[in-house]
Amino acid sequence: MDKILKAIVIPLLSLIVGVGAGIFFTSSAQSEKVFELRTYKATPGNLDNLHARFRNHTTRIFRKHGMEIVGYWSPTSEEEREDTLVYMLEHADLETATASWQAFIADPEWAEVAAASNANGQILGGIEAKYMVATDYSPMQ
Repeated sequence: MDKILKAIVIPLLSLIVGVGAGIFFTSSAQSEKVFELRTYKATPGNLDNLHARFRNHTTRIFRKHGMEIVGYWSPTSEEEREDTLVYMLEHADLETATASWQAFIADPEWAEVAAASNANGQILGGIEAKYMVATDYSPMQ
């Protein structure tokens, strides 16, 4: 009887501990702070217009929707400096990032700003976005 009990209890306890750890790590990963790296390519001749839109409107509207701006950068490479804007946002977690972007896109003020900045043609040619979490040794945790 003791052998049968061990044969059942030990694998069952292992399963419970494994599932519990999986739930813990899954839920903590979902609530982990995420950084969003975005690279924007302006259409020819419109990088200054894109910078103006961010400087005068987008940054304020981001903040309105809880989007924390880490920074904005211009590449130094000759091939990118005439048409590229790079920036990073910080979000409490991926769910918050998604909700913030939905609110931003639905914001009537943003719709007005986007329409006005594109009145003479589209100023944004492409977007690349990447969500990241900090490594355990990163100072950005």
